[in-house]
Amino acid sequence: MNNFTYSVPTKIHFGKGQISHLYELSESGNKVLLCYGGGSIKKAGIYDEAVKILKEEDIEIFELSGIAPNPKIESVREGVKLCKENDIDMVLAIGGGSVIDCAKVVAAGACYDGDPWDLVITPRWIKKALPIYSVLTLSATGSEMDPFAVISDMSKNEKWGTSSEHMKPKMSILDPEYTYSVSKKQTAAGTADMISHICENYFTNVKNADVQARFAEGLLKNCFKYGPIALEEPDNYDARANLMWTASMAINGILSDGAEVSWCVHPMEHELSAFYDITHGEGLAILTPHWMDFALNDDTASKFADYARNVWDVVNDDDMAAAKEGIACTREFFKKMGLPQTLSDVGIDKEHFDIMAQKAADGCVGSFVPLSKEDIVSIFEAAL
Repeated sequence: MNNFTYSVPTKIHFGKGQISHLYELSESGNKVLLCYGGGSIKKAGIYDEAVKILKEEDIEIFELSGIAPNPKIESVREGVKLCKENDIDMVLAIGGGSVIDCAKVVAAGACYDGDPWDLVITPRWIKKALPIYSVLTLSATGSEMDPFAVISDMSKNEKWGTSSEHMKPKMSILDPEYTYSVSKKQTAAGTADMISHICENYFTNVKNADVQARFAEGLLKNCFKYGPIALEEPDNYDARANLMWTASMAINGILSDGAEVSWCVHPMEHELSAFYDITHGEGLAILTPHWMDFALNDDTASKFADYARNVWDVVNDDDMAAAKEGIACTREFFKKMGLPQTLSDVGIDKEHFDIMAQKAADGCVGSFVPLSKEDIVSIFEAAL
């Protein structure tokens, strides 16, 4: 296990009715930028409840709405402009990972003199951010408890992740009931996203990081157990609660610190989203089993066998055979969740494979199994 320093300063209020803790925003000032996507938070009554609490605390509200899935740099720029023109004190995101990601870069951009896209492509330039708060409405990205954000510039077909300790939320409210109305498609895609986060951390070359591995296996079992239940019983509190907390744990450092590894499936999927603007979790569900097929070899078979035996309860003494069973179980799970199985299913053809593979390869350096541009093209082709 490697040396590490672990710190998650985000205060979590988890459970029913925890939105009442929005009064705590008053400790950061009296002007807030409220960030959200479409009209779902208004239909669900979350918007009205949040506004009521904020007004009771005499907090003046400015709004950035219409934040899209795969959040765009244009929304970030608009939010930064609002913050600077109105001397905003803090940023509140109500929504899923896309809204929170956008809010994070807005908060950092408000403390930066240049174009906020600079902070996406050069994270070390993030030296400060406004306090960030969130109310989560979709279990998937874990952005409510981590330093990461992913922003797209579709004019350049670019989608990049950025990261800074300054972008860890100060407080996040996680009420599983707020995810009851999430569609089957987004529930399935969100589950695939958290599975991918866990797998990206789990498949590491760091030896003897057994605590992280056992945590990861437990979280994966949660996904495979509760994902189907949430699909069939959308208002099942226990299923929604377990998925929500799993999503946070998947990417808040508890799995990665001391067992660090560069991610590889995410850089590949980011290229799909950058060129085709597909649903992130669906892209991950398509690519993950094909990456597993490619990454499985004599050297990696024991790790994949651990995954098969400890997560899927595969009983087979032969590592290679067990590993293949585990990969087959993974592929079948995504199919059971109604997720697309091929790139063709989401309207992707071979046109941009070369450029996407090259850009993805640049982000895969140091991954569990090294991937060249040609390797990634072959994975794309297998997934077609």
